[in-house]
Amino acid sequence: MTLHLTPLHPGFVAEASGIDISKPLTPDQVAAIERGMDEYAVLVWRDQPLTDEQQCDFSRNFGELEQTLIGQMQRPEERRLKLIELGDVSNINAAGGIRARDDNRRMYALGNRLWHTDASFRATGAGYSLLSARIVPSKGGNTEFADMRAAYDALDDAAKAEVEGLVTEHSIAFSRALLGFAEFGDGNADKIRPVRHSLVRTHPVTGRKSLYLASHIGGIVGWPVPEARAFIRDLMEHATQPRFTHAHVWRVNDLVMWDNRTTMHRATRFRDLEEVRDMRRTSIKGTGLTAEQVPVAAE
Repeated sequence: MTLHLTPLHPGFVAEASGIDISKPLTPDQVAAIERGMDEYAVLVWRDQPLTDEQQCDFSRNFGELEQTLIGQMQRPEERRLKLIELGDVSNINAAGGIRARDDNRRMYALGNRLWHTDASFRATGAGYSLLSARIVPSKGGNTEFADMRAAYDALDDAAKAEVEGLVTEHSIAFSRALLGFAEFGDGNADKIRPVRHSLVRTHPVTGRKSLYLASHIGGIVGWPVPEARAFIRDLMEHATQPRFTHAHVWRVNDLVMWDNRTTMHRATRFRDLEEVRDMRRTSIKGTGLTAEQVPVAAE
């Protein structure tokens, strides 16, 4: 079985076909998918009915799986999905009903509607993320992607010189604070401690530069906070112009995979108090630091 790619946006996002990703892959197939990701950054697979185990198995072709942050914060009985490597990107509570308007998990999940990069609040970030659609709403709930490579390329020389060498501080607390959410529970201070990332990244295979942006950014090392946040806001507005973005309209059994090193994404609104949206995400652990971290002081 041979991989076929159909571009959906100039140089960004392609529909993938020709491989049954529910089955074990050959090394050549894995390599072909990775080449497709290097070129397009987002691949869309249609009509791939996966079990949770099959999604995890497919994802492991590309590296070690992340354990979800919210899963680590919850007690086992609070999790709807039993595999801690599987992110529950849904509006369903542990009992199987739709979350109430004031449900703490719903408040936390609203942060997915902000432009972000998965796991940038961890020192190594994430490599690929893979999102499988199990139930989709009748309207809305799309996922929008932004090409951080093209956004970098479009900066003028002065702007490229300004962003080069800058180091940003990321935390899940920064993005949730934009929505007025601050309830992370006791004993989780280590999970929301800021980490550092280079603002400009170079792809290890293609050598192409991209911006590494996310709503998780709360500062730039060496800059006053208000100036840093205003600058990051300007960059976010630049990077999410329509010419750099693509909206994926979900169908049941779609699987979309993207490279967090070269893209941002966000979910769009839907009637989440009336309709179910059940999406399940796996993410590949990042490898290597892009900036020196601040040592944690001994208690």
